[in-house]
Amino acid sequence: MKKLSMYLFFFLAIFSGQLLAQYPTDYLGKDFHKERRQALREKMPPNSVAVMFANPVRNRANDVEYVYHQDPDFYYLTGYQEPHSLVLIFKEKQKDSQGNTFSEVLFTQQRQARKEMYNGARLGVEGAKRELGFEAAYDATEFKNFNMDFSVFDKIMFLNLPSDVRDAPGDEADLYSLLLQFKNKVDYPVDFNADKYKMYDYVKSEEFLKNPQAAQILRQLVNSFPDFASNDQIKAVLEAKSPEQRKLMIEKLPEPRQKLDGSSLEKYMTDLREVKSAEEIALLRMAVDVSCVAQAEVYKAMRPGMSESEVQGIHEFVFKKYGAEDLGYPSIVGAGNNGCTLHYISNNKMDIKSDLVLMDLGAQYRGYTADITRTIPASGKFTKEQRAIYELVLKAQEAAFARSKPGNKISDNTLVCRQVINQGLAELGIIESVDAPHNYFPHGVSHHIGLDVHDRGNYQEFKENMVLTVEPGIYIPEGSPCDKRWWGIAVRIEDDILITKDGYELLSTRAPRTPDEIEKLMAEESIFSNYKLPDLKK
Repeated sequence: MKKLSMYLFFFLAIFSGQLLAQYPTDYLGKDFHKERRQALREKMPPNSVAVMFANPVRNRANDVEYVYHQDPDFYYLTGYQEPHSLVLIFKEKQKDSQGNTFSEVLFTQQRQARKEMYNGARLGVEGAKRELGFEAAYDATEFKNFNMDFSVFDKIMFLNLPSDVRDAPGDEADLYSLLLQFKNKVDYPVDFNADKYKMYDYVKSEEFLKNPQAAQILRQLVNSFPDFASNDQIKAVLEAKSPEQRKLMIEKLPEPRQKLDGSSLEKYMTDLREVKSAEEIALLRMAVDVSCVAQAEVYKAMRPGMSESEVQGIHEFVFKKYGAEDLGYPSIVGAGNNGCTLHYISNNKMDIKSDLVLMDLGAQYRGYTADITRTIPASGKFTKEQRAIYELVLKAQEAAFARSKPGNKISDNTLVCRQVINQGLAELGIIESVDAPHNYFPHGVSHHIGLDVHDRGNYQEFKENMVLTVEPGIYIPEGSPCDKRWWGIAVRIEDDILITKDGYELLSTRAPRTPDEIEKLMAEESIFSNYKLPDLKK
């Protein structure tokens, strides 16, 4: 009997291992999410509660939904990836009627056998306790009668509540119902406006006081918020004759006494998410590597006659081959003049010919997304004009790299790129002088990446373990006021960097960046060269 039990034990162990090996095991662990909840708790004011809801389910058409994507802040704090749920996080420990203490509660999507038969298993209460580490978890059906007196809290903090949520009639545990129940529990005013309180905070900030356009900004706020227009103290600030007098008036502004706080939680989450942990950096490295390998494979496969969507398909095939579960954002493949549309996602040009092809695609790996752009010639060789623009963008990017280190302002990356590009455009005769206005470089250069492709960040100074893009570009659409030989040239070079203790690490090295390296790799044989499908034309 003992021998049989031993064989059974080993069989189950081997079977379990084989089963686990069939599915990803490198998601963030429950300890990460638990630590993030504690980090948020430490930022919260005394006697407060943070309330956060899952993302709504989005309808694609008729009875088909879009693939569900969890709210990144909700996932960051919980690890839970299902809809129709919410989490409560308390500053201090709470006590239930049985004397049990808790500091957080997760309400999970209701388990329903028939729906799970169609759409897959749900984690449920026990799964949330086991897999996510929540000691207090309940079915979402229990939130309506959950014994919690929200009136005892000084602050009830939440992010912008979803306003476009569909109601499932008869379901008291869908997101629509959970939102109504929450509003009833906290006496949520019909005309609640979180932006008004954000504006109060902004007017009392050092940023506002130091802004030379402060008076103009305040006039805009008065026009936007009637409460400001009728507030004598705000009027006194507006009528101040000097910055010093304005500061004095601002110091006299009372703090708005508002239990419902729709602004502070956003600031706390931004502070938490802008600097990445070691676990997050590991996932971002993988997302970047996958995206770069896809770019490199397209270098070798690209040729005149391909369509934009075919180029897109090769990228996304490589993403899936490496186990990336999704795209970080809609894929951009713009050949020729299409590349001048910054967020061009139609990707329906049937023949890329010998154009430059701008390819902005990022794999999402375990929730974290890369953001990589490369621009390459479909012919395999840059023309003289294409190379000139490309090398100018590359020069601007290198200038931004050089100053990407702790203590420097993030926004200055855009300024230094603009200086380099303006100088270069003037030397090429595309603009009349370095000071001439133009729209050939219309966007910023650096943004955070993480759970969002444009991730949360305060965008002040670089800090160690931030992960950001560096993405200058030049776009010269057809009909531009310059020599026609430049028309239709669009170049963006976008790389992802990790800010280190005293500089930066370039993460996206697997996709060559210089013109010579690109042309060399494009001359290599592609694994897709002999990939043929049946001809469907009749």
